[in-house]
Parts: sequence; structure tokens; C-alpha cells
Amino acid sequence: MTDDVQVLNVEKYDAMYTEAIRLNSFKNWPFGEKSACSASKMAEAGFFHCPTEQEPDLVQCYVCFKELDGWEASDEPWTEHFSHSKICLFAQLRKPQKDLTVAEIFKIESERKKNKTKRVIAQRLQNFRTMTDEMEEFIQGLIKATDVSKKKK
Repeated sequence: MTDDVQVLNVEKYDAMYTEAIRLNSFKNWPFGEKSACSASKMAEAGFFHCPTEQEPDLVQCYVCFKELDGWEASDEPWTEHFSHSKICLFAQLRKPQKDLTVAEIFKIESERKKNKTKRVIAQRLQNFRTMTDEMEEFIQGLIKATDVSKKKK
């Protein structure tokens, strides 16, 4: 159990709680500072850049963990964030980090931890389902092998 906790603490979004750190993730962002979805505006809206080969403009919110791609130069980050994740407290507040109160920061962090817990539980549940499906297939294979063996006798 201790190993799992350590792994969870180093997940990419755990380090993305400051706007400056999120901004630093946009090294190869395909849009310049004159576009509506510039790197600085994306970081301000809670996103960090996590590109893949198939999705070079993939971003993720550090609070709600919503992933978005398919950005266009005219897309406004706060609007897109809220329209795709109305439950995100950070998107609801629509405030840059520098304008947040201490109470808001604590509330956002609390929401982030709840969202992370839900995400981890969902991942573990999916892993458990996969494992049980594989085990069921294995057992069915053993049953079939036993039936074939009995018929030969």
C-alpha cells in the first residue's frame, strides 16, 4: 500500500498547482501569444500541456483533470474549460491564481483532492474488472480443458 501512495504523489498533475509551473509545461504549444489560447492564457485557466503524438495540443486541468484537445487559435480557454467541465470549481471561479483568496485556494485544493480520489478509485476499479475478466477467461479455459480430458477417458 505504501508503494501505491508514493506513486500517486508523483503523478503529473500533482506538480501543476501553480500557474508558473503549468506555463512551463507549454514548451511546444502550437499557438503563439497573440492567439486567444496562448500558453499563458491556458495556464491561467488551469491547464497544463500534456501532448501525445496523436494529440499535440492536449491539455489537462490540474483541478478537475478534464483533458481537452483540438484547440483553435480563437478558442478562449476559460470558456472552453467551463463548457466542458461545469463541475470544475476553478473554471467556475474564472479567476487567475493571483486573484484567488486563501479560502478559495483551500476550497480548490479540497476539490482537487476529491477529484483525484475519484479518479484513482475509478482506475483501480477498471483494473480490478480487467483482472476479473482475465481470471474468468482463464477459469473457463481450465473447465474446457478438464471437459476434453474427461471425454477422452
